[in-house]
Amino acid sequence: MTYHALRSAGDEPRLLLTLHGTGGTEEQFHAFGQRLLPGAHITSPRGDVSESGALRYFKRLSEGRYDMDDLARATDKLGAFIDDERAQTEATRISALGYSNGANILAALSFQRPDLIDDLILLHPLIPFTPPARDFTGRRVLITAGKTDMICPRERTASLAQYYTQCGADLHLFWHEGGHEISAREGDAVRAFVAG
Repeated sequence: MTYHALRSAGDEPRLLLTLHGTGGTEEQFHAFGQRLLPGAHITSPRGDVSESGALRYFKRLSEGRYDMDDLARATDKLGAFIDDERAQTEATRISALGYSNGANILAALSFQRPDLIDDLILLHPLIPFTPPARDFTGRRVLITAGKTDMICPRERTASLAQYYTQCGADLHLFWHEGGHEISAREGDAVRAFVAG
């Protein structure tokens, strides 16, 4: 099981994965990842599900209603893919950035394997179910969101942030005044999180 992916080799034992949103491609955040962590290996997998031509990482039944069986499939696949990338790059630290659908699959993977990713950057995630209790001690998580996001309601974002905090993660939460779009200040928040 693998993905078509864009890769840039680094010279440090660090791996950054970037995952696009619905309708994006592996190029959406790859160059940003290179600027974000110079020296790291950057891997950007392309979603393997098409929704009327828009690429995603797992199927959904409607907006905010996920195909849970396909989410389980996709989560297992992404976990195995990251294991392979870590082996190939010999990375000792793994960071991952995902937007929208990319953030959702990363969050779902963290629920299953909380020890896999050290630094989790979730841009506008939506988790419409209750995650299982896990131990995220030693893991860093950044969640960014828009206060007027019609796709990701504020209460869902707040609930996810509370979940990670209660499970022991070093949680950072950033809000901007807009909706589901990514703001310039959001990029600044991501850079500050990584630098910290």
